Amino acid sequence: MRPDSRLSRMLHVLLHMSRRDEPFTSEQIAAMLGTNAAVVRRTMAGLRRAGYVRSEKGHGGGWTLACDLEQVTLLDIHHAIGGPKIFAIGNDNDNPACAVERVVNAALKDALQTAEALLIERLGAVSLATLARGFDVHCTHEASGPK
Repeated sequence: MRPDSRLSRMLHVLLHMSRRDEPFTSEQIAAMLGTNAAVVRRTMAGLRRAGYVRSEKGHGGGWTLACDLEQVTLLDIHHAIGGPKIFAIGNDNDNPACAVERVVNAALKDALQTAEALLIERLGAVSLATLARGFDVHCTHEASGPK
């Protein structure tokens, strides 16, 4: 099963948008991501509904940021794009009367709930502004080059 990369891909787009003064067209974003413009429009629509981006039609139009990067977290973006359940691992309930199945399911449920809670907490603690600052530091370091 291929991992769902929509979150990382949209974070990539949003950071580029944060450092650009003009709109990105769906075609430009699609070229950046190596995908189809229709896929971009469908994914960006969730971000628009959440108020994180806006779109303008026509010549000179495209997608621009519509939010304060300090106020938006990675978890917010995950929710806005309709991100999948955090983990695809699940329990088998073919035979609920089986004691082994009940014990296995209880152990998996506990482990998955703990891991999911930690990941959600971490995603909710990182703002887009934090990523943008990291991007800026990285670019500054690369521009200064080896000495």
